[in-house]
Amino acid sequence: MPQPPKRPRKPTPAAVKTAPSKGELHPRNRHQGRYDFPALIEASPELGRFVITNPYGKPSIDFADPAAVKVFNRALLAQYYGIKHWDIPDGYLCPPIPGRADYLHNLADLLATDNDGQIPRGAKVRALDIGVGANCIYPLIGRCEYGWQFLGTDIASEALASARAIVAANPQLAGGVELRQQANAEHIFLGLLQAQEYVDLSLCNPPFHSSAAEATSGSTRKWRNLGKLDPKRKLPVLNFGGQAAELWCPGGEAAFLKRMASESAQVAEQVLWFSSLVSKGSNVELLQGWLARAGAAEVRILGMSQGQKQSRLVAWTFKNGEERSAWRQIHWR
Repeated sequence: MPQPPKRPRKPTPAAVKTAPSKGELHPRNRHQGRYDFPALIEASPELGRFVITNPYGKPSIDFADPAAVKVFNRALLAQYYGIKHWDIPDGYLCPPIPGRADYLHNLADLLATDNDGQIPRGAKVRALDIGVGANCIYPLIGRCEYGWQFLGTDIASEALASARAIVAANPQLAGGVELRQQANAEHIFLGLLQAQEYVDLSLCNPPFHSSAAEATSGSTRKWRNLGKLDPKRKLPVLNFGGQAAELWCPGGEAAFLKRMASESAQVAEQVLWFSSLVSKGSNVELLQGWLARAGAAEVRILGMSQGQKQSRLVAWTFKNGEERSAWRQIHWR
């Protein structure tokens, strides 16, 4: 019996790849070079009691101390971004700010490619932060750097309560950051945007572990590699903190990215560019395949680097160049 002809496999959308030199931040990143600790302490005096001298004789902080990391972040936000009031509940993710800033600068460059090379600034640009977290870090930096409007979403009510407290405590954020709960923890985009609601870009730092045990093991391995695993000293279970939804989900990063690719196709009319950090290099090719099956028109892969840490930013759109130009005329006029 003759076999039916095989359906041709849909080609993977062409991916544009760029990468910085190892250890280099984006040129517009404010966190180049060594930190000026006297200036940081002037902006946030409480940092003074956490400053230590590292093995190279330079001032630093003990990154194994969650309290020190939190106060350090508070000082960075005060000095570089004018955020005078910032705090998170104990145990929540305390993010590395330079890397988060790099993500936003790369997204700004991405939008510039659809705007004759000019970065669109101000309230005409609206960004959707998937998993805004208790720290609300992307809206804080994005508002300061580019004046964009932000919609921050999360499945955790406690995280949103913390983010709302941060926004309320900093008057310059008024009217620029909206926070919304995703009612269905099984969904990422579905059920989130209202009818006739449009955003220019989405960003996400997905959970990359598949279980709490894996997250704990990964943290222990990091301390060992850094030479900080001292059996006489009690170290935090998770470096930089983090709750379950921030660090792990069933299936880990790959499963989350697969769901994101599928759901993004279902809200493609309402979003210009989607994006996500991808921690594991092997997941980039998987994501490209899922995006091809979902019908993405274009995929961009951007390398990001902070010190020894290498990561990838993957951005995709379901609109071709002509459709993106029309979007600009409608939404960015």
